[in-house]
Amino acid sequence: MSRLSNNQEPTIPPPENVFPANLDVAELLASGWRPSAFRQFILKVHSRCDLACPGCYVYEMADQSWRTQPRQMSPAVVASTAFRIAEHARTHRLPDIDVILHGGEPLLAGPESLEHIVRTIRGACSEVGTRVRVSMQTNAVRLDETYLKLFHDLEIRVGVSLDGDAVAHDRTRVFANGRGSHERVSRALRLLEGPFHHLFAGLLCTIDLRNDPIATYRALLEFDPPSVDFLLPHGNWAAPPPWRDADSTATPYADWLIRIFDEWRETPRFRTEIRLFHEIIRLLSGGDSRSESVGLSPASMVVVETNGAIEQSDILKSAFEGASATGLHVLTAAFDDALGHPAIAARQLGVRALGPECRRCDLVNTCGGGLYAHRFRPATGFLGPSVYCPDLYRLISYIRERHARDTARLEGRV
Repeated sequence: MSRLSNNQEPTIPPPENVFPANLDVAELLASGWRPSAFRQFILKVHSRCDLACPGCYVYEMADQSWRTQPRQMSPAVVASTAFRIAEHARTHRLPDIDVILHGGEPLLAGPESLEHIVRTIRGACSEVGTRVRVSMQTNAVRLDETYLKLFHDLEIRVGVSLDGDAVAHDRTRVFANGRGSHERVSRALRLLEGPFHHLFAGLLCTIDLRNDPIATYRALLEFDPPSVDFLLPHGNWAAPPPWRDADSTATPYADWLIRIFDEWRETPRFRTEIRLFHEIIRLLSGGDSRSESVGLSPASMVVVETNGAIEQSDILKSAFEGASATGLHVLTAAFDDALGHPAIAARQLGVRALGPECRRCDLVNTCGGGLYAHRFRPATGFLGPSVYCPDLYRLISYIRERHARDTARLEGRV
């Protein structure tokens, strides 16, 4: 499928003397630091997509390596990936792991291929006593009863991308001919409301400031999602996201999210978990983060590309060509080799991977510098704060104050 650029200028990779390329992992190990095992394996089972969303970080941003990827994982790559996952689980004595089927659009791989991948990985991991939880993130335009019956048999949970009502969703989630996909996605989601509801993992919604936040939130609730994840559009200091002036202290994304937070908080009965809000409250209460968007918990995910390359989070493709690469491959390297890569080690260092501006911030333990990919600046690499820094500070501060006030009222202190 041919695609047009979204006009983002190619970003030159930072020099080797900036973070994290200049991180000395051998010195870290000598000081007593030890990496955390991977527990989440994201498999790019198909490298193409049946939508042509103009802001997609895989196809329309800085890294265009998808063009040279095979369309689908080969049996040899599947077998080697399964072996490497089981090897890692055995080495680190992991009782359970998560495997996420991803793309592109994973449903393009077809039911037989998906079943083969899942059974191969579970078979390999059963030999070392590790339970494999499997989920999928899909645009759902191909999701039907045939797939759902298979996912029921294989216990695969399904996350769906939906950006609101028809007008909101069809602004950007479009086919190559410009036609919106909301009708097809809605039809699939109706199937998840019935006997397949136990497979429904939740909705992923990319924020578009042109869409009314309350209308967007209520449109998502119509499908009874167990969780909703609101995502900030990907961008960085070299290529700022829409309506985010890198030099401005305005907080348009925080203001958008705060309106939803107030409605979510004030609803008398629980409707759904909103992951970003839940994680911020969890961190403010002293817990660990389970999301890469906020907090300082070590990142525990790794990506296997369609060709078998071992990579970092694919969101890094929004920064520059090759930003997610490690130079490793499942045919020749173990996942433990990736744990020694400077860029992966950097995402497990917590506050030590942040620059002075973030370390001085009173919200550093909650914010954690924001999503790693959003920190990129050519001159300093990934050491600085997120391009969304003003929004994150405003949002977390608001939630902190509101949560403290609500907690005091419940405890009878006010």
